Amino acid sequence: MTAAKNHTEVENGIEVIDVSKQFGDFEALKDVNLSVPDGSMTALLGPSGSGKSTLLRAIAGLENPSQGKIFISGEDQTGKPVRSRNVGFVFQHYAAFKHMTVFENIAFGPKVRKWPKQKIKDRVNELIELVQLNGLGKRYPSQLSGGQRQRMALARALAVEPTVLLLDEPFGALDAKVRKDLRTWLRRLHDEVHVTTIFVTHDQEEAMDIAEQIVVMNEGQIEQTGSATELYDEPVNDFVMGFVGEVNSIGGRLVRPHDTQVFPNEVEDSTRVEVDRIVRLGFSGRIEMLTDPDKREIWAQLTRSELETLNLEPGSPAWVKPAPDAVTREDTGALEAAVTAESPATDKPTPSMPGLPV
Repeated sequence: MTAAKNHTEVENGIEVIDVSKQFGDFEALKDVNLSVPDGSMTALLGPSGSGKSTLLRAIAGLENPSQGKIFISGEDQTGKPVRSRNVGFVFQHYAAFKHMTVFENIAFGPKVRKWPKQKIKDRVNELIELVQLNGLGKRYPSQLSGGQRQRMALARALAVEPTVLLLDEPFGALDAKVRKDLRTWLRRLHDEVHVTTIFVTHDQEEAMDIAEQIVVMNEGQIEQTGSATELYDEPVNDFVMGFVGEVNSIGGRLVRPHDTQVFPNEVEDSTRVEVDRIVRLGFSGRIEMLTDPDKREIWAQLTRSELETLNLEPGSPAWVKPAPDAVTREDTGALEAAVTAESPATDKPTPSMPGLPV
């Protein structure tokens, strides 16, 4: 678990110190410590029920920690109301004002804060251009695509110039192609606005594609914090290794597919498998296999020359083992238990106007 700095050292960014949160008998967060650098993009990654959304809501002020403190830009925000934190929040399922145009939706926050009319107009026009909704300011939400509506929601959250932007699975309701396009767009947007951003996701590819810092959570605790490369190459335990990147379980050890060796004949410390399918992808390919006798699916990533040398066919027996220099972890079953467990019910009310700057 990553320890946080003393709050006296924090001048900017977000600092979470020893935060716990209980919902009745259920402990959603357990002594969480986290540092989010100013201007950075951080992902909270984990399975359902891991505590990532509860942590995000605690930072926003939508949940009060049972214990611990939360600092934003060096100021203690613990117990302060939502609107005093200058935080922008975007939900997966936001409620746009259907009777308002795109321009009016984005302008809502500044109007509530009684900004001068010209300042509001300038800010909204700036954001419409920034989120690539040029020419759509007079349209209503029903006249936009899903991706356009989500860009409008992000512009609405940015309208009041928040110190922190919090995104709770913002692309979860969109199809795969739109999600991928919006990930690229969000990364570029962040490079322009540089607002401290935290987003929640259960999609490892999404987190590794966008975030500079990834926080892997499980059962209300932080398992590991680091870059995508650090989490992939240096996982602290089998849960992190299994959740960040593909893995095989061979002989009680977790190993990456590219570190899985395949042999046509039995070798020392190998596991017998049956070839199920061979996929050739240009210069590389994969062998999909079933372990013997329990029929667990595993696969190996190989070069085309390796595939040709093995000369295996579906139905053929083969043997597998981790490469000598492979990073492996004992398979304790922690990942399987986490992703199959049912999340305890919690009473987490959604604000009446989610997605608005708060």
